[in-house]
Amino acid sequence: MPDLGHVGAVPGRASSVPAPGATPPAVPGRATPVPAPEASPRYDLGQERTDPAPGAGPAVDGDGVDQAYRARWWHPVPDGRLRCEVCPRRCTLRDGQRGFCFVRARHGDAIVLTTYGRSSGFVLDPVEKKPLAHVLPGSTVLSFGTAGCNLACRYCQNWEISTSRDVDTLAASASPAALARAAGREGAVGVAFTYNDPVVFAEYAIDVTRACHDVGLLGIAVSAGWIEPAPRRELFGAVDAANIDLKGFTDDFYRRVTGARLADVLDTLVEVRALGTWLEITTLLIPGYNDSDAEIAAECAWVAAELGVEVPVHFSAFHPAHRMLDVARTPPSTLVRARDIAHDAGLAHVYLGNVRLADGATTRCASCGALLVDRAGYHVTTYRITPQGTCPQCGRTVPGIWDPAGPPPEVGQWWSRRVEVGR
Repeated sequence: MPDLGHVGAVPGRASSVPAPGATPPAVPGRATPVPAPEASPRYDLGQERTDPAPGAGPAVDGDGVDQAYRARWWHPVPDGRLRCEVCPRRCTLRDGQRGFCFVRARHGDAIVLTTYGRSSGFVLDPVEKKPLAHVLPGSTVLSFGTAGCNLACRYCQNWEISTSRDVDTLAASASPAALARAAGREGAVGVAFTYNDPVVFAEYAIDVTRACHDVGLLGIAVSAGWIEPAPRRELFGAVDAANIDLKGFTDDFYRRVTGARLADVLDTLVEVRALGTWLEITTLLIPGYNDSDAEIAAECAWVAAELGVEVPVHFSAFHPAHRMLDVARTPPSTLVRARDIAHDAGLAHVYLGNVRLADGATTRCASCGALLVDRAGYHVTTYRITPQGTCPQCGRTVPGIWDPAGPPPEVGQWWSRRVEVGR
């Protein structure tokens, strides 16, 4: 795979926020977003946009479906059904049927997205919680999910949302523009699509990302990456950063424990990297399921060969949840072992999640080993990356999205809090 280079430093921050209505400076290779009149742009990471596909858009006229949004990525099949082409399940629906994800449904001659503009709530989170270690450390993001999922993970940590079949779960609503305004008002650097998978609400996630770019903010996707090629290019080509869950490294694990397939996720990882979207990977290590030395080594070797040794990898500890309450927690020693295997494979940036271990959340230079960023939980305690996005000791470029002004002022340990967004 060719060298894809590094993501450079990001212009602008609180110390140099342009005046309201001003156009932020351009970032090479990206289009300059036009801010809303009342907004103060923070980050110029806008991208070239394409108009929605014909037929995509708000509520199907006269269909009587509240909050329905005519979906994209579907086609009729000869027997009269409509095939959804968002994910590899490719559900075929007759009138009135819903797909496996529950949130994409056929109504009349169209498939609609029933959760567009609706959410289970909006939460201000540290970016490290996504987890993203190389995206504006110490910053906050406005996080939200909808309902439903296209996977069936037996250990889902957010199963109340991902398996919800109750519209009352989606009590909060907001337009893309309202979300972007709320993120800016709260001092967030962007909006993160998380809790359930943005693949199932891709149209909404793309529109929110565009609204964020218009005011100089980021769009961030936290996803399992099980998605068809056409929506994959649009969703991950729109967002600025993504953390993809690589849930294991055997197809047997994927099939039995998640209901998905490994090959499709690997294709997503390769394409996200090729699109130039910032990529980090998370693997939740489950005792007895996906934590063998051989499987971890195979995953790390693949990442090094196909994505590059400087793509950050997070190994996280499992705790019993949903339908795997009888499985023990991941011992800290397993995470340390995984980190050692990853380092042996040449991976430069390896993080340990859901536990606090020595160097588990530390960013070091891939060349000289100098300490660059240290964290206590989600709190940044040390930050030494230069304004040019380099190591202060040896000058090597550190891959990621960095702010020349450094992290925001120290505010102590983070506790997530809900945010009112409005329409």
